[in-house]
Amino acid sequence: QVQLVESGGGLVQAGDSLRLSCTASGRTFSSVVMGWFRQAPEKEREFVACISWYGRNTDYADSVKGRFTISRDNAKNTVHLQMNSLKSEDTAVYYCAALKPGKGWTQARRATSFEDWGQGTSVTVSS
Repeated sequence: QVQLVESGGGLVQAGDSLRLSCTASGRTFSSVVMGWFRQAPEKEREFVACISWYGRNTDYADSVKGRFTISRDNAKNTVHLQMNSLKSEDTAVYYCAALKPGKGWTQARRATSFEDWGQGTSVTVSS
């Protein structure tokens, strides 16, 4: 099991940037595919980005591709989500999570493939 704590959210204006962090403790962090998801009010949780064990592979939702960058520092047990050119539609609570054992990369866009969810960090983008 991995314990995850997100941070870095806040209130910003459209066009601004934010960097979210997710700090992990527990099972070996470097062996876990990590993902970021978000949930806007009255909407389902949606995939944002994921990153492979050593960061060689990444995947992004079309809505954030080219604006968001996911990265990880296994030495610090941390995953980051750099968010640039923020839009009002990026407003949501952002969660990080760990891919369940036995789940593969092709399943990493599904929230049901992940476990050990953090408490989330709120991002509000005003237009």
